[in-house]
Order: sequence, then structure tokens, then C-alpha cells
Amino acid sequence: MKILKSAAIAFSLTAAMGSFSTVAVAESDPGRITHAPAEVIKEVDGRIDAALAAINNGAEGDEVAALSKKARDFTKELNANDKVARETAKVRDHLKKAESSAKAANLEEAKGHFQKAKEVNLALKGLL
Repeated sequence: MKILKSAAIAFSLTAAMGSFSTVAVAESDPGRITHAPAEVIKEVDGRIDAALAAINNGAEGDEVAALSKKARDFTKELNANDKVARETAKVRDHLKKAESSAKAANLEEAKGHFQKAKEVNLALKGLL
């Protein structure tokens, strides 16, 4: 009887924990803004374009580095699958290198990294 009682309790706990999805709970969080993957790719592309425009308009290295950081931070909102995550990491790496180059006042090198980040970011649309 003791074993049957323990089994019934274990089964009821398992059923109770499995009856709701943690993803559903995360989606219902009112303070969290979620973005569709296509929106994130488009927004990151826009932020990269803003950084490139700043370079072309003669902005200082610190301004360009700040724009790069904003774009890099927004890539963390992209949540789709493992392939997309690996490619997004490449975008973040290029943006980090662009930020380092901009801080060192090497804007031409930063421009090249922004172009590479833009190419990889636009290729993400094909992986969705």
C-alpha cells in the first residue's frame, strides 16, 4: 500500500508539472517584448546601416563603436534554431571587431567588418 501511495503521488506530480508549457508561461510575461526573427534581422540590418552611414558622414570612432554595440546587443533578441544561433554568433563577432576597430579610430577596417556582418545577417533570412 505504501508503494502504491508513493507511485500515485509521483504520477500526480508528473502530470501536474507536464500539464503546462514553460514556453507558454514565458510568452505571457507582460514585461517582456518579443520580436519575430524576421523583425530582428531587419532591425539589426538597419542598425548596421546607421553605423555605416555614420562612418560615411565622418563620425568619431566612439560614436561608431556605440552604434556597433547597439546592433550587437539587439542580435541577442534573435531566437530561432541552432543554425541561426551559430550564424548570429558570426554577426556578433564581426560587430565586436568593428567596435574594436572603431575605438582604435580605424574606421575603414570597421567599415569592412560592418559589411561582413551585414552579409551574414542578410543570409540569416534563408535559414528561417
